Amino acid sequence: MQDAGMVIVGAGECGIRAAMSLREQGYHGRVTLIGAEAHLPYERPPLSKDAMAGESMPTPKTITSRDLLDAQRISLISGVTVGAIDRAGRFVRLSTGESIPYDKLLLATGAEPRRLPMAEGLSRCATLRTFDDALAIRSHLSRGIRVAVIGGGFIGLELAASARRLGCPVTVIESLPRILARAVPVEIAAIIHAEHIAHGVDIRTGAGLVSMVEGPGGLSIALTDGTSVEADLCIIGIGAVPHVSLAEEAGLTVDNGIAVDAELRTDDPHIFAAGDCCSFPLDLYGGRRIRLEAWRNAQEQGALAAANMLGGHEGHKAVPWFWSDQYGLGLQIAGLCDEGSQTVRRDVSGGAFILFHLADHGRLVAASGIGPGNTIARDIRLAEMLIAKRACPPIDKLAAADTKLKALLAA
Repeated sequence: MQDAGMVIVGAGECGIRAAMSLREQGYHGRVTLIGAEAHLPYERPPLSKDAMAGESMPTPKTITSRDLLDAQRISLISGVTVGAIDRAGRFVRLSTGESIPYDKLLLATGAEPRRLPMAEGLSRCATLRTFDDALAIRSHLSRGIRVAVIGGGFIGLELAASARRLGCPVTVIESLPRILARAVPVEIAAIIHAEHIAHGVDIRTGAGLVSMVEGPGGLSIALTDGTSVEADLCIIGIGAVPHVSLAEEAGLTVDNGIAVDAELRTDDPHIFAAGDCCSFPLDLYGGRRIRLEAWRNAQEQGALAAANMLGGHEGHKAVPWFWSDQYGLGLQIAGLCDEGSQTVRRDVSGGAFILFHLADHGRLVAASGIGPGNTIARDIRLAEMLIAKRACPPIDKLAAADTKLKALLAA
């Protein structure tokens, strides 16, 4: 099996980063990348943002080209799924019936939108994950088309903002008391909520779904508060679930994703998992097992998996990082906000602010901020470095806008 090569299942951001990293780190054997979609590997973040809000139909923002893949001797098999993993024989069986052997296997299978049972089979309901999903949604968005968004998370709110830019009346329906309840502190969620209201979005919080009835004139959505929403298109954005069926059928442990160790290895030393599909322990937070759905994490874990597939033993040390932009506001989060028990606010110019989240012993464990454009980007990056160093900065220094975070980092 020494010449079987490396096989990567999943041709998204994580999979292509792993394939390229194998070459960058000097691997000369076979590299096979298997993707379920017919498209070249592309970036997903623009699908709910710029690609959706443009006047013309979106085009995929590709990560690589056929020429580059050929130059790197990476074999991309597109439009094909993997039906099974034979761990004993060390090969994967494709939906075409072909079998491909592997020396090491990386599962970068990603995630898929969480389904809403009452929306199944309704032609006016859609979810967003792939470029083809984006094309289908965008084809219905035009001025005057009534859009309902189920779910006040990032994907739902980004799509709401894009639909408003195209002149669509938009209603966001969130069953929890506020939007972004699981993702950001209440102060930041309030800013985003107000911005959506200012741009004409109708936000219904604390409103669960009773029924969805489709008719010739549209979709009628009955809510638990006794009101209803009429829509021509309903976008379901209630989170994502990791693709784990392939791993489960192969007998690998699953725990909120394919369970891996800090080096991204599964139970099987020849199989790794990375990106949206896996859960992993993060030493920075006492070994807490987490799963991240973030663009940068996909890149970082793709590179880390490649290094360890080649015999490395490096653990995942990166600080979780996430971003979103809506109506010209930039939001960034470094670390895990729920690890903090105390919050310190720093006001920045232009109405921007950063919240520093500290644990009981004063250690900085997260930072979240919002402001116009990239106002907060530099400070969040410095905060990220402080978090990685497990720093315990003085609270008064964190709060003082005239204290340079770079100075705290140097200290």
